[in-house]
Amino acid sequence: MTGPTESGHQVIGVDLGGTKTHVAFAAAAGSSVERRDVVVPSSWRAPLGDFAADAEGLRDLLVAHGGDSVVDTTVVVGAHGCDSTAQCLALETELRTRFRGPVRVVNDSELMGPAMGAVTAIGVVVGTGSIATARNATGELLTAGGWGWLLGDEGSAAGLVRDATRAVLARFDDGDPLEPLGRRLLDAFHAQDRAELALAVSSAESAENWGRHAPEVFAAADEGSPLAQALIDHAGADLARLVSQLRARGTTSDTVVAGGTVIQRQPRLQQSLRSALAETAPAVTLHILDRAPIDGAIVLARDLHASSTPSR
Repeated sequence: MTGPTESGHQVIGVDLGGTKTHVAFAAAAGSSVERRDVVVPSSWRAPLGDFAADAEGLRDLLVAHGGDSVVDTTVVVGAHGCDSTAQCLALETELRTRFRGPVRVVNDSELMGPAMGAVTAIGVVVGTGSIATARNATGELLTAGGWGWLLGDEGSAAGLVRDATRAVLARFDDGDPLEPLGRRLLDAFHAQDRAELALAVSSAESAENWGRHAPEVFAAADEGSPLAQALIDHAGADLARLVSQLRARGTTSDTVVAGGTVIQRQPRLQQSLRSALAETAPAVTLHILDRAPIDGAIVLARDLHASSTPSR
């Protein structure tokens, strides 16, 4: 089994995420839509930073689903955990010892721009966590944000719940009456009062345990909570600041592609980000991802295949 075409006429795109791995075997010709997709859990991955083990595991995965000939195929990987140029090159180097075809590794957020037809776009991921990425004129990977659910990840699901909890507790301390956001957080965390709320939130063991309650913030805004809307607007401003930070450090792109479960599902946050960008970076155009990032891996793989194939 070699995918939709023989190995010399196909490319492979990989979206190597933290929870799932999406692989697409596609025809090398950009005009062809012929494709076969495979999605598996990323439980096969080694701990982040073990690039040799990741390369070996990915080779085994691709051979299992595409046959031995995949080692001669052009492969592009968007990898969660490759957050610097050096990390991308480290995984790329390990893959090149296991594949004979052209190989390229980028951060997984860098798949969003190509998927939307904007290869050099600034990518802003807003899901359980948040980060912005772009390349400068020399091809160096630049990142802003992404410092994790305890230290940062503003605008993300976890970040919204953390900031909402702090805001609600501050209202308690001020003696202000309970409003929709406070009621929703108390219910969500099965808390009777502010002490129980603080304890329940502080006892969460992961970003996911915080982030799953993020819809409560948007629901409270829908119910007319000024506090919830202010938090959403602040999150949009925080995300816009990530874009400004990347532009100040050398990326020249005037296109932003934002994706991830939170930004794609929540129009209020989309509008807050759009409004914030209009103030801080009026030349920038915002697009919300509306397709699978793996599409971007195929775009990059086809480009790499074309540039690596001698003209006749």
